[in-house]
Amino acid sequence: MGVRLMVVDDHRLLAEALASALKLRGHRVLAAAAPAAGAAELVIARAPEVCLLGTAAPAEPGTFDPVVRIKRERPQVAVLVLGPVPSPRGIAAAFAAGASGYVRHDERIEGVERAIMKARAGEAAVAPQLLQGAFGELLNPAAQPDDEGQRLLQMLTPREVEVLVRVADGEDTRLIAAGMGIAPSTARTHVQRVLMKLGVGSRLEAAALAARTGLLDRAGPLRTHGPAPETATGPGSEP
Repeated sequence: MGVRLMVVDDHRLLAEALASALKLRGHRVLAAAAPAAGAAELVIARAPEVCLLGTAAPAEPGTFDPVVRIKRERPQVAVLVLGPVPSPRGIAAAFAAGASGYVRHDERIEGVERAIMKARAGEAAVAPQLLQGAFGELLNPAAQPDDEGQRLLQMLTPREVEVLVRVADGEDTRLIAAGMGIAPSTARTHVQRVLMKLGVGSRLEAAALAARTGLLDRAGPLRTHGPAPETATGPGSEP
């Protein structure tokens, strides 16, 4: 039996694509709305069984205020947060606000559906390793805010860090391959892994995230290869 759902995300295309995929799997999707600022009012008015609530910054203060309001006024609604690769603090904040689970943006539709069914059944819908980290953070909160740049840097291998630096410098796949002495197919695979680990959908987003978090400054020693030649097509030219 299908689930009565709502999908709310700031990225309308993402919300609509996910809603369409869930409809094809037999679920009743009440709305795919943006921006998320109006999520609480919409969910409270429609009262779905499960709400998929997107966020781009799970560690930012106030991100989960809509979850708090939804659970206060519609406690029967299970809220699943959709977000990028999270820190334990982001997961902990989602659960503390009353969310039933956390699903990464790059999760397959089968995984999203499993999380939906768990949430409707009243179970915690989150990968075990993420849940363990979240509970650890809830029990022993860090004294200082997370250093997002350092956290992201630790997720990447040295070669992936170099790939990210080159992407941020505007190099396309051909230039990355030539500069690192690898095949273009290998370079493309490295780029896709970097995007997946950072929880972003494009090279441009990866470059922006790296710059915003200071990751590029921490990777300074790898920037000795110099700026990309003028033939580079830019970080947003390829997926």
